Amino acid sequence: MEKMDLKSLTLAEMTQWVSELGLKPFRAGQIFAWLYRPGFDDFARMTDIAKHVRALLAEKATISRLEAVKEERSTDGTVKFAFRLADGHLIESVLIPEEDRHTLCVSSQVGCAMGCNFCLTGTMGFKRNLTVAEIVGQVDSTLLWLQRQAGAGEGETSPRINNLVFMGMGEPLLNFDNLIRAIQILMEQRGHDFSGRRITVSTCGIVPKMKELGEKVPVNLAVSLHAADDETRDLLMPINRTYPLEELLRACREFPLPPRRRIMIEYAMLKGINDSAAAARLLVKKLHGIRCKINILPYNETPSFPYRRPDDETIEAFRQILRKAGHTTLLRTSRGADISAACGQLAGEKE
Repeated sequence: MEKMDLKSLTLAEMTQWVSELGLKPFRAGQIFAWLYRPGFDDFARMTDIAKHVRALLAEKATISRLEAVKEERSTDGTVKFAFRLADGHLIESVLIPEEDRHTLCVSSQVGCAMGCNFCLTGTMGFKRNLTVAEIVGQVDSTLLWLQRQAGAGEGETSPRINNLVFMGMGEPLLNFDNLIRAIQILMEQRGHDFSGRRITVSTCGIVPKMKELGEKVPVNLAVSLHAADDETRDLLMPINRTYPLEELLRACREFPLPPRRRIMIEYAMLKGINDSAAAARLLVKKLHGIRCKINILPYNETPSFPYRRPDDETIEAFRQILRKAGHTTLLRTSRGADISAACGQLAGEKE
């Protein structure tokens, strides 16, 4: 019989599983608390659990672990990890350190089926969805790496990941069930204890799953918009032909936002494509009535695509139109571009 990977179970699922083994339900909480200690991988170390229970766990279960096969550091401090999965596929995660916090960009699929024609990940094609354990494992491995970098021993205080963004390889909402279960594990107090305010899920516009995401987990939503008209968005993002702009914007209006939160509208600026003053004014019009803030992303150029970054004056003029209309507008500074770790540049297997 195949062993159960305990990193694939939510606390509720683990409670059911231990009950089926004939164990008391409280054992689930004990096991769960051990699993998410940095570097934990041995049932024998569960010192508050009876030996016969540990032996049963070793017989029936396993604890998966992702190991980085490659680590690259940017001049700006960004670190990109390449993880090899059990079937040989590669995925990438990106750690973005800042003065007072660490943000981890997490992948949800091997490759991507969306085919956005300015994104390098899309050129990989779609291989498969990540399992729950593979999603959570990216966080586990990065936390262990941070602990080792800080020289902290087990039980000592070490740097933590403050924010998780599902903006890595793949479209998270097309791996919906595994995404939800992974987020539940990450938010569990006896696990990683992340607040929903610290987790952001990005989508290119999988309309049928957006409302359900907000109903199941209280996370932040980011929407990769990149154009305010269907013609331009059709050119850039094939998903727009399935879920056109008005359907996507309606889904944004219907998204169950917690109080005082806003949807993040992601807008990659491409020279001569979507960077005009007219495009900015149309964006203002289209976003009317949506509680949102806008994140402008000057395009990260790559030889694989013909698109170019607008000049700084064009970017600032675009931004000022949005700000004068009352929108909180952020200008994202590109991080990790020198190691192909910036937005749209993750493509592990092609590298």
